[in-house]
Amino acid sequence: METYSLLREFADSWMLLALFTFFVGVVFWVFRPGATKSYENPSTIPFRHEDKPAPTNGARHEEA
Repeated sequence: METYSLLREFADSWMLLALFTFFVGVVFWVFRPGATKSYENPSTIPFRHEDKPAPTNGARHEEA
């Protein structure tokens, strides 16, 4: 059996199963019951400066 056919057969069967198992593991890791506290702070990043604009560093000036 040539190398290409052997690697193609491996990729079509076992590697597909390994990547699917990895994906399911990551999904379970993210949605586990204790993960809420870990992701609570990063999930509010877009809303941190909702009431006032973010402070500027003075390097950028808007031109009219």
